[in-house]
Amino acid sequence: MDSNKIFGLRPVLEALKADKSFEKILIREGGGPDLLYQIIDTAKKKNIMLDRVPVERLNRLSKNANHQGVVAFLSAAEYSDLEEVLENVRLSGKQPFLLLLDKITDVRNFGAISRTAECAGIDAIIVPAKNAAPLNVDAMKTSAGALNYIPVCKTPNLRTAIYLIKNYDIKIVAATEKSGKKLFDADLSGAVAIILGSEESGISANNLELADETVTIPLQGDIDSLNVSAAAAVIAFECVRQRKFSELIE
Repeated sequence: MDSNKIFGLRPVLEALKADKSFEKILIREGGGPDLLYQIIDTAKKKNIMLDRVPVERLNRLSKNANHQGVVAFLSAAEYSDLEEVLENVRLSGKQPFLLLLDKITDVRNFGAISRTAECAGIDAIIVPAKNAAPLNVDAMKTSAGALNYIPVCKTPNLRTAIYLIKNYDIKIVAATEKSGKKLFDADLSGAVAIILGSEESGISANNLELADETVTIPLQGDIDSLNVSAAAAVIAFECVRQRKFSELIE
């Protein structure tokens, strides 16, 4: 059995009570005993993703052990609290540097982005509770261990996170090919939070409208877009370049 997978009503409920970090909880379709509803209730209060699935899927995942209608996946690392991260950055005296990922669900992209983020000195990665890549063993492996060092903050939704970030006077910059401003013409030297969207649908309209500025990466070839992890690297290190230059002239 995978070390990040647990099943059975009592083990899952106790893990919830112990404030373990969960990726998601799968519960069988239909009703169940009181303990199952306690799990559902507690998971909803903690903004943990719940999926109702056929019992056959639970049987496969538990290898036909007695799952009692529930299989849960624990995170490979603990999530961090966004407000706590922001306070720590503020107290350190440095200019905050954040990355928000909107609907980026591919584990390999998430791992590669995390590796870039750690190398670029990004203070935290922020992801929504739903439609985000899991913080699992595969993500940890793809990140080359970077996820051991960079905080990942899971929030109920990115819109809530953006409002909180704005309270700290951090500029929200959205990367979108629809922008009329080239990346290298934007001022990214101060406190900044970059939003990246999925390659399929980009940044959601609700989040895009909250951006203080939008930028696009100027491409020179015939293909009209970069893989999101490559785009993350280009933007992150343009921020690094500008921040280093800003330090030199102060």
